[in-house]
Amino acid sequence: MPDHPGTTPDASEGDINLSAQRQAWQARHLDGPTRALLDEDARWFFHQSMSTPCLDALQSAEGAWLTDLAGRRFLDFHGNSLHQVGYGHPRVVEAIQRTLAELPFSPRRFTNRPAVELARRLCQAAPMAEAKLLLAPSGTAAIGMAIKLARLVTGRHKTLSMWDAFHGASLDAISLGGEAVFRRGIGPLLPGTEHVPPCDPRGCVFGCGGRCALRCVDYIDYVLRKEGDVAAVVVETVRSTDVQLPPPEYYRRLRAACDRHGALLILDEIPIALGRTGHLFAIEPYGIEPDMLVIGKGLGGASLPLAALIARARFDVGGHVSLGHYTHEKNPVACAAALAVLDVIESEGLLARAHRLGALALERLRSATAALPCVAEVRGRGLLLAIELQDAAGHRATDLAEAVLYRCLSEGLSFKIGQGQVLVLAPPLTIDEPDLIQAIEILINSMNQIVATTGTAPNHI
Repeated sequence: MPDHPGTTPDASEGDINLSAQRQAWQARHLDGPTRALLDEDARWFFHQSMSTPCLDALQSAEGAWLTDLAGRRFLDFHGNSLHQVGYGHPRVVEAIQRTLAELPFSPRRFTNRPAVELARRLCQAAPMAEAKLLLAPSGTAAIGMAIKLARLVTGRHKTLSMWDAFHGASLDAISLGGEAVFRRGIGPLLPGTEHVPPCDPRGCVFGCGGRCALRCVDYIDYVLRKEGDVAAVVVETVRSTDVQLPPPEYYRRLRAACDRHGALLILDEIPIALGRTGHLFAIEPYGIEPDMLVIGKGLGGASLPLAALIARARFDVGGHVSLGHYTHEKNPVACAAALAVLDVIESEGLLARAHRLGALALERLRSATAALPCVAEVRGRGLLLAIELQDAAGHRATDLAEAVLYRCLSEGLSFKIGQGQVLVLAPPLTIDEPDLIQAIEILINSMNQIVATTGTAPNHI
């Protein structure tokens, strides 16, 4: 077998599965049956960064909680961004069971009521005047359809997307994305996929100095003008890996730049739509209409894979080609689950609840960490929250972030690390308020204990 470059684990974009801290946690907490199952898992699954070999093995999931084989419970503030309505919501389970008994599958040449009703509701709710959609079995597949549709609509093939962005793991999606852990060592990627720096006030390469001056948008406008033939600008409305929140004017300026140069604006909201930010779609408070919007993850009710490409109705120009044509394109069981998700969001007031609980969590986190020099910033919108860490010199604190993660896991709280040093908190929108407070206390106590033990916030714990 050939040697491959970059085989050393890379923690620059998130927590990894081969670190010494992970191995130490497993040595302390895993019992014999769990180790046996993990060994079996590692025997049969190809290994890859950030997953196999796995951390632990689960027995059950309910609401905001995961339970492992040994009976240990974790509040899940990670959930791969798909548990907006929690695990096993009764309305989702009932919809799945009822539809599974009646119509377990719908071959492509037929349609079905759940699929049509879901399409109607999503298109009517979408932030564009008139919309149509295509369904797909994954967000990655929906991104691929968006790229193909943009080519058909514009007659161009180039895209402009952001470094550090994630749009899926397929070859076309990693070409569009900008995370090295998915691209490095893979070989030639999709041609015409150009990249620009993202809107990142703290890490701005244009010298905005921590306060966004929108020079990143000016650069996008410049690239669109110089290239002259870009089909689409593809951007995560809010970058969920480290919760980057563009200022209000960002999307108005970006929308104008796309219009000026004939490029479509495609928003990737796969992990953050459906109420995560306190809005059904995260773009809503920015007051602009995208040309396409891609959603997924939570659409399947934390149970079934389902995604959607929602686009302007006038883009219905691909009747002569197959943009998707996926086997499970109009899966009635998945569509029934998605309809239940929309019902739960509306009937349980989850948008307002995300605003209220998110504001509560943000205030508590900022207050409790204000005196910690290792906390560079606490930010968030709705129930998508982030704590960015730094070392004593103000640089990336990857080891510190990992130490906090495993201390929290020991206390029953799971979350994601993004960009190597950002603690990303994304609980279900249905989480009980006492559980939310408990999770915040676990996190704050863990950070205080680590800082007290080390005396400072060094990069190496």
